[in-house]
Amino acid sequence: MAKEIERKFLVASDGWREKARRGKGFRQAIVFSEGNRTVRIRAIDEKKAKLTIKIGINGLSRHEFEYDVPMKDAQELLALANGRTITKTRYDVKHGKHVWEVDVYGGDLADLVVAEVEMKSEKDRPELPDWLGREVTGDPRYSNQALAEGSLPENWRDEIQP
Repeated sequence: MAKEIERKFLVASDGWREKARRGKGFRQAIVFSEGNRTVRIRAIDEKKAKLTIKIGINGLSRHEFEYDVPMKDAQELLALANGRTITKTRYDVKHGKHVWEVDVYGGDLADLVVAEVEMKSEKDRPELPDWLGREVTGDPRYSNQALAEGSLPENWRDEIQP
């Protein structure tokens, strides 16, 4: 069974940019959600697409199943999805023994920058870069589902300050 174990942080500065690899453009939306279960569609650079099923366990771990889908199907699913379509650019940034994924959001979520690190075990302790801000692992307001549903509070930009 596929399992995703990750920690998520707000990003406090642009220090990550000097080590960032070329970014990939994402358009994504939630096709279905109920409780701790979501089905997400994601188009990557408008060239390939993935359908992802996530079933929550706790704030740190989830079951995750991901499948390639034809771009034409992805475009239709994006149009039929619940909530808004999220746009972001994802950058891979190597720090210590881990690769961090830094997501720079666009559209209504411009100014939101989040970094995630995937781990092999919940006991892993990745080295934390100095450009990280507050940890939001397990904070439901920063889940893809919440971002697509527009459930961040009105003052969310104030909250992302370190």
